Amino acid sequence: MLKLLVKTINPIERVYLCVDGIDELQPQDRSEVHRALRQIIRDAPNARVFLTGRPHIRGEVGRHLTDGAYSIHIVADKGDIARFITRKMDDDNARDPDLMTENLKNDIMRTMSEKASEMYV
Repeated sequence: MLKLLVKTINPIERVYLCVDGIDELQPQDRSEVHRALRQIIRDAPNARVFLTGRPHIRGEVGRHLTDGAYSIHIVADKGDIARFITRKMDDDNARDPDLMTENLKNDIMRTMSEKASEMYV
């Protein structure tokens, strides 16, 4: 499949591959993905790879994909996160007012804001 992918993208002037949440893969699966991405980059010089993941994965990605690699640290805006989460909980509350207590809503807001600020691209 990898050879077919490379053969398919080679005639195209520029191809962007996006792998979102690379940190969510099991370590043994990440190793295979890193190997495949290295091969794509080597065999299809027109391909550009964009990965997202949490900060703990940065070193691993850097060890496997170093040629021409850039790392951008992006911190989520807590106000945007709070508005998004509030809207989603309000939607859920409109469907089922007994779904969650105020304490649960506050815990969700706090936890989601903390966890989202740990993301990087």
